[in-house]
Amino acid sequence: MSHYILLCTYTDQGIRKIKDVPKRRAEAQEIGKKLGVEVKAGFSAMGAYDLILHVEAPSDDALSKWALSIASRGNIRTNTIKVYPAAEFDTIIAGIV
Repeated sequence: MSHYILLCTYTDQGIRKIKDVPKRRAEAQEIGKKLGVEVKAGFSAMGAYDLILHVEAPSDDALSKWALSIASRGNIRTNTIKVYPAAEFDTIIAGIV
């Protein structure tokens, strides 16, 4: 599984309907189940981002489908970063020629 960090900001619509966040979170998790994407941790944040997610997905394609499905509802904008656990990064480093 690949790991991703999503840095999210609420849109104007997302703020106006902030009380719907629990329902939107459940919907995002259901969409994730269909695509093999799992939110491992989610944090509400103060500062440049409103929401920070740690997500696992079987592929970049699956993550892209999930993130676009969520963002297309108009409540958040996402900035996605693919990240590597230390052990996986060590394997990458070991293959440097």
